[in-house]
Amino acid sequence: MGAIFRKSSRGHVLGLAAAMMLGASCQYRADEAGAKASAARRRATANAGAPAQTTAAVLPVVATTPVPLPDSLVLTPVPAVPDVPDTLRQAIRQLHASLGPAAAELRPEVLEQACVGYLTLHPTGRIERAGLLAVADMDLPNTTERLWVLDLKNARVLHHSLVAHGEGSGHLRARRFSNEEKSACTSLGFYRTAGTYDGIHGYSRRIEGLDKGQNANAFDRYVVLHAADYVSPEYVRKHGHLGYSRGCPALPPEQFKEIIASLRAGSLLVLSGPGLASRWLDGPAAGRRFLKRGWR
Repeated sequence: MGAIFRKSSRGHVLGLAAAMMLGASCQYRADEAGAKASAARRRATANAGAPAQTTAAVLPVVATTPVPLPDSLVLTPVPAVPDVPDTLRQAIRQLHASLGPAAAELRPEVLEQACVGYLTLHPTGRIERAGLLAVADMDLPNTTERLWVLDLKNARVLHHSLVAHGEGSGHLRARRFSNEEKSACTSLGFYRTAGTYDGIHGYSRRIEGLDKGQNANAFDRYVVLHAADYVSPEYVRKHGHLGYSRGCPALPPEQFKEIIASLRAGSLLVLSGPGLASRWLDGPAAGRRFLKRGWR
């Protein structure tokens, strides 16, 4: 009996201990689960007030290349006049800078052509007006003000305006040039202004070409300075370009009288453009003249 009791008592004690350990283990897991649930609730509560995080979309990097200008707007490079002395070239640069914002679109190379021609021609007696020079860069689009009348001695822009080219020379820019009758083209080169008259365009001025083979027929073709209603900002806004002449450097109606009056007989006008070649682009002769008289 005692043995049976001891055996039963030992079993009871072991069973009780096992039950206690199982209860403790369950309580530990319950406490651990409760702690985890509380932590999860705290995280949920904290995140509820925080702004939602978004992942920025990663866009692919696309290589870009500059968009080239249309052919109609790419200007033709102007070669430097050969053998211009450094003193004269520096004086032309200084003149360009002194002309200010009104001459910002007057390309230095075109101004150099005009100045060299002026200095070469003046001593020959073919032009009489000292210190005055009109230059048109016909390579610029006709929507820009591409005619300048310059006071060389005082480094001032007297007039700055639109100017049309001939119908046969191109659309937005003048690309074809001719000295031929009925070509309706602009002729490049140096011109001497002549007398005025009242014609179908009103107050106009004749001009004489000084470059054989390039513009010598201008007088006979009746290439003249005159006004035209198709040379205006309003026309450009409506059509996207100026209208066209039959070869004349036509002027805006609002400015033509002052421009024509300033270019009295014996003044020099230069129509520059791609392919201009002239015996008057004589760098050494221009340099000698400038050293002797300056812009006078």
